[in-house]
Amino acid sequence: MSDDKEESPHFDLAFRPAHGEAVPVAPRVQRITVNNPGPFTFHGTNSYIVGDRSVAVIDPGPQDEAHFRALMAALAGREVTHIAVSHTHRDHSPLARRLKAETGAVVIAEGPHRAARPLHAGEANPFAESADTDFVPDIALSHGDRVEGDGWALTALLTPGHTANHAAFALDGPEGILFSADHVMAWATTIVAPPDGAMADYMASLETLLAREDRIYLPGHGGPVTEPASFLRGLRTHRRMRERAVRERIRAGDRLIADMVKAIYRDTDPRLHGAAALSVLAHLEDLVGRGEVVTEGPPSLNGLYFPAPGL
Repeated sequence: MSDDKEESPHFDLAFRPAHGEAVPVAPRVQRITVNNPGPFTFHGTNSYIVGDRSVAVIDPGPQDEAHFRALMAALAGREVTHIAVSHTHRDHSPLARRLKAETGAVVIAEGPHRAARPLHAGEANPFAESADTDFVPDIALSHGDRVEGDGWALTALLTPGHTANHAAFALDGPEGILFSADHVMAWATTIVAPPDGAMADYMASLETLLAREDRIYLPGHGGPVTEPASFLRGLRTHRRMRERAVRERIRAGDRLIADMVKAIYRDTDPRLHGAAALSVLAHLEDLVGRGEVVTEGPPSLNGLYFPAPGL
């Protein structure tokens, strides 16, 4: 399929969170959604329980007492052997420490929180308070590492972009289930905000998943992605369209990210323009890295941007 014929993704906002309830979503899989709705979390963060008598918990969530009680009620009478963490934003990972202390389970993840690149001189990380910098896994995972339990097995797929340490987890079995966390969600595009995230990494991670044949994604927020291949192609097209729009604004004479945002996101709620600016910055970092756009010094929110000579 050519890029011209690919369409942007069709987002699905139909989702009943059932806060505090363990909802069966697939064979051997239950979902419990935290009651932490917001513009970046939709109806809340999804935690998943995988297995029957001996289980793994994927993304235990934030420090939330009601959610901890809901998890423990759902886990009653079962052994928790592993706690898998997709990435270290505070709506996904902090409860891992308490759950480990309660159950003795092993915590697995790509690694501690880190930015996709170092901070530039004078730069502040706008999402610094969202990072769980205290998180350290018991086992650090590499791409393709497999973890087995009683009747289940998970394979780690490193998918940086949203964060540098983001991982998805593929569940063995004929259902073709992938726990896609915040890399791919049915309800919205993923935030890619420097310095925590990187657009080049995100796009490469889309290609990583496109090379697979998973049949359903269970994400970190919202409901399932039921046609992953076409949805991934739509996400790729959407990002390429955004990149094209950034290049066009620069060719039209826009030099500041703020001016680009006003034009590209003119139909978007102005309250979200701050996040949009970070997304544009992520695209500009990628374009500067590829030599298509130039700026003085490292790309920044307040930098001036110009078309590269000859382009």
